[in-house]
Parts: sequence; C-alpha cells; structure tokens
Amino acid sequence: MNQIQLYGADWCPDCRRAKAYLKENNIQYEFIDVDLDESATKRVESINNGKRIIPTVIINGKPYTNPNNDQLASVLGINEDFRIVLYGADWCPDCRKSKAFLNDNKINYQFIDIDKNEWSIPIITKINNGKRKIPTIVINEEIVLVEPENEELRRALKIDEVKEERIFDTIIIGGGAAGLTTSIYAQRDRFNTLILEKKTIGGNAFLTEKIENYPGFTSISGPALMDKMEEQARTYGAVIKTGEDVISIDRDKELFSIKTATKSYLGKSIVLSTGSTYRRLGIPGEAELIGAGVHFCATCDGAFYRGRDIIVVGGGNSALEEGIFLAGFCKSVKIIHIQPEFTASETYIEKLASIKNITTYMNKTSLEFVSNEQGLFKGLKIEDNSTKEQALLTADGVFIFIGLIPNTKPFKNLVELDKRGFIKTTGLAQTSQKGIFAAGDCREGAIAQVAAATGEGVLASYGIRDYLK
Repeated sequence: MNQIQLYGADWCPDCRRAKAYLKENNIQYEFIDVDLDESATKRVESINNGKRIIPTVIINGKPYTNPNNDQLASVLGINEDFRIVLYGADWCPDCRKSKAFLNDNKINYQFIDIDKNEWSIPIITKINNGKRKIPTIVINEEIVLVEPENEELRRALKIDEVKEERIFDTIIIGGGAAGLTTSIYAQRDRFNTLILEKKTIGGNAFLTEKIENYPGFTSISGPALMDKMEEQARTYGAVIKTGEDVISIDRDKELFSIKTATKSYLGKSIVLSTGSTYRRLGIPGEAELIGAGVHFCATCDGAFYRGRDIIVVGGGNSALEEGIFLAGFCKSVKIIHIQPEFTASETYIEKLASIKNITTYMNKTSLEFVSNEQGLFKGLKIEDNSTKEQALLTADGVFIFIGLIPNTKPFKNLVELDKRGFIKTTGLAQTSQKGIFAAGDCREGAIAQVAAATGEGVLASYGIRDYLK
C-alpha cells in the first residue's frame, strides 16, 4: 500500500505542522518518534548526511527533508478540492500524456510508479477487473479514470476551456520525429511553431526499445532519442501540447483555425505529421482482449510479462526486433508468421538462431484469440497453411506486429490521399491544399525510419519558409 513514514518528535513545531496537514487531508502515515527509537535517529542522520533534521518524510521509499505544506501537496497530489493519485510507469506514453496535462494545468498529483512499487499492481488490476491498465487515475478515492483522454480529465477536474488567441506561423499536428524536426528548423528560421500531439511526444519511435540505425548513435533507446529532439525543439522556442486530438481544420482567408477537444488555435500554415498506428489482425477475440493480453507495443506493455510466456505475430523487422527484445526478460517467445519465410532483414533473422527461448511457427495463419473463464487471454488458435491442421498455442499474452496504417482519416476531405490513405505531396512536402504540408509516416512514399522522418521534417520546413515568405 501507499507507504508514508514521518520521522519526527512531539516537541518539533514543523513535525506537528506536517502531521496536522496530513491529517487534514485524510492521508494515513506512520509516525516514528526519533526520541524513542535510536535506529530511527540513525536513519534520519544517514538520509541527511549526518544531520538530525526533522521532520523527515519518506514517501514510498523517497525521502523529503522538512517539506513545507506546498511540497507535501505536490508529491501527494493534494489540491484545494481534490487529491489525485496517478498509477503508471515512466515508459508509458499515455502516462506521460496525462502527467503533461496535469502539469500544464498546475494540478498536483502523486505519481505511483508500478515498476518501483509492486504493491500497486494488485490495486490497478482489481480496479480494472483483472486487466493491468495504465494510467489509472484515482480522484478523492472515489472517481477512477482509466487511460483517460485529456478532455475526460478536464471534465472530471472541472477545468475551464481556454481559447488560444496567439497566431502561430505554423501548427504541426503530430509530435514524432518528423514534426519535431520541422519545428526545430522552423524555429531557427524565426517562425514560431506549435506542436499538437494526440498522445505523447516521440510517436512510434518513442515506443521502440532500441534504435541502431540512426546516424551518430551506434545504439540509443527510442525514448532517449525522442527526449533529445523534444528538448531541442523546446530550447528553440517551440510550444508543445500533448493530449490534443484535432477535431477540425477550417480556413478563414489566410489563417487556419484548428479545433481540438479542449481549445482552438490559429495558424498561418499547417504540417500534417500524424504518423501511423499498428495494424490489427481483425480476427475473433482481438477487440475484446486488447489490454487484457493482446498488445501492440513491447516497450509499453512488455514489462507486464517478465518471466512469463508470450506470442509474437508477424515476420518483418518490427516483429523480430520486438520479439528479440521481449525474449530478454520473458520466459519464452513464440513467433507466428503467415509466410514460409521471414520478410525481416538478415541481421534480425541471424540473431534468432542464437536465442534459445524463441520458437518460430512459419506458414501459419492466426484464426482466433481464445480467452479463459475470467475473460483474459488464454491463447491463439492457428492453422497450418499447407496441412490445414489447427492448434491452440497457449501463453500469457500476445504482441502483434504486422504493419502500420497512416493516421490520416480526419484529413480525407482536406487533402488528397492515395488508395491506401497516405497523403499525396509534391515539391517541398506540399499537399493538394495550399499552406498545408505533410511529413513522416503519414506521407505517400515515406520510409518508416526515424532518420528518414527527420529528413522529411527538414523538407517540410523549407516548404513553410517559401509559403510564408
């Protein structure tokens, strides 16, 4: 459970103040009197470099020396009318989105990292009827929000809608590598930019455990690379807002009006860099089991399956890369591919031979996801394409990596798309609509690589420069 220890003494005014504040906000804690417990005195001294400073408050293992009420409010999620506890993890994109929204609106919340506080996993599992879903946000121990969009958070916390009056030179929809690079170059050209990201900054690259083909880095994690890009964009002056799902784009003479679920924005030009999403198998049981054993992101959800058996569906680079990653901490990995041979590069195929806990099932079609009596994932029914023999492969979870779909559906009446839904462009990333540009995985002919996406961001920035001048 949420563990709070307050080391202090009855004679200490600040200890009495801290105790009163915790009591006023109905927060349970353990009071340890350093006058009565010699070991407690030694612990306080070890925390404070030999000094006996009280109160020393330890919250889930992290010490705070003589915190004032504002500091306690910040780390414990205490606000004027409510208290917020956010269960999540640092690797979780939706958690980062919710945290950014709360930070932007200056709302205190207590962040419980499920990786560092194992006691919290049974709590979120119980809340979500056996499913491990994050972020799970609890308000006043009464209201529970699971994987909420920012609009849902805004309503629950009664945050007033605000209209952004500032006119931006360009508004970039999508905060992946292409969008961030566009912003960096545009800001250097003295064009003020706004990035609107539906989920979390970094796009699909943020969800990649390891990137080994980005120039300048022999190996770097996706989150680390995207954090560096985001930091650079902010350093040059970009405004970045996450959790902003664009509802409509309208044009009024020379300006574009972009409406999201919470705000409206004005810009002189637009860049569509919305990337792509994971393709689904579309077989029975898939929709019902998403989040309850069926997953599309190893970086996001792989940690739930340490020491357990999993299945990976797919045969391209992503499937083998993520399968190898998962094999590093899962008990076993079964890779299912519909074709007789992998389509991945030889580098990944060669690595498979040296990994003992990976088994491959080639030329097999996935038929159905099977659940157990509790409605959780039990296994995947497959069929051999040659013999038509069927079998049920049991596991604790399954990860699907079978390709990407461009996130362009909202723009089908705004710009011209090709048959697959990718945005058509000419010249300097110009779409069929004057003043609107496209870059990254959502663009026709794009190469789904981080290095390529940054190049497209540069191209779009030059198109913006020509248009605005």
